[in-house]
Amino acid sequence: MKKIRMHITSCFLPARWAMLVLACVLAGNVSAQDTEAPQESAPVAKPVKNTFESIWIIDNQSVMVPIKGTFEMDIQHRFGTVKNGYKDLWGFYAPSNIRLGFNYAPVNKLNLGFGLTKERLQWDFNLKYALLQQMKGGGSPLSVSYFGNIVIDGREKKYFVKGADRLSFFHQLIIARKITEHFSAQVAPSISYRNNVEGYLDPEGAVQPKMKNEHFAVSVAGRYKLSEGFAITAGVDQPITQHPTNNPYPNICFGVEMTTSAHTFQVFATNYQGIVPQSNNIFNQNDFQNGAFLIGFNITRLWNF
Repeated sequence: MKKIRMHITSCFLPARWAMLVLACVLAGNVSAQDTEAPQESAPVAKPVKNTFESIWIIDNQSVMVPIKGTFEMDIQHRFGTVKNGYKDLWGFYAPSNIRLGFNYAPVNKLNLGFGLTKERLQWDFNLKYALLQQMKGGGSPLSVSYFGNIVIDGREKKYFVKGADRLSFFHQLIIARKITEHFSAQVAPSISYRNNVEGYLDPEGAVQPKMKNEHFAVSVAGRYKLSEGFAITAGVDQPITQHPTNNPYPNICFGVEMTTSAHTFQVFATNYQGIVPQSNNIFNQNDFQNGAFLIGFNITRLWNF
């Protein structure tokens, strides 16, 4: 009987060793899994910030749309041209043009505003919407915004045959890219439309329009940052539409920009004395080749609510 018990006990010894070996193997596998290097996560695409610091870049809207809750006041001033020299202190004492504007961003990507311009007492009501935003780490390589307005000529009734003659419209697609941390550029095709255009009598006594109702143009502008709060700016506005008479001249502009967290101040030389975009694009008669430049400035003040 004693021999039989010893035989049975010895039969269970290999099984115990096998279980011990299996436990060691499993523990080794778990340890190996714990020490594996974690997989790198895919880069997260982020919006590119501060392509431009202001909604304005000299005479044109920039691609920028302020963040939700931003209220802005604009003061825009254009002196007279420098061509009269000392007679009017190079335009500083000449008749000037001024616009006061106010804008608010009620939701993300949308900016709404209105303003009043001294020239023709023009009331403008405008909106800008960000269609695309340039992304870093994947996504759109460009920022794209739409800008449009409706303008009411506020002069006396005697200047118009009917009420609709007061109205003009402007549509612009702004395409921009922050190329480096210092340099940003944009191109912006536009169409201006006026309900009322001046006419003249041809030799046969028929009334002929001096200009077409619609006008196509394109602007190119850029900014180079020299420091965190200081940059140089430049732009060109090129008319495309050819009118029967009174074709507008192109615009060349260049200047400097100084910014803080709540202010932007731009001072520049330009051919445009108008401030409302369709007035500039359609009526500009200042030829840069004849030195018809003038000094202007834009001041913006921001509040966030």
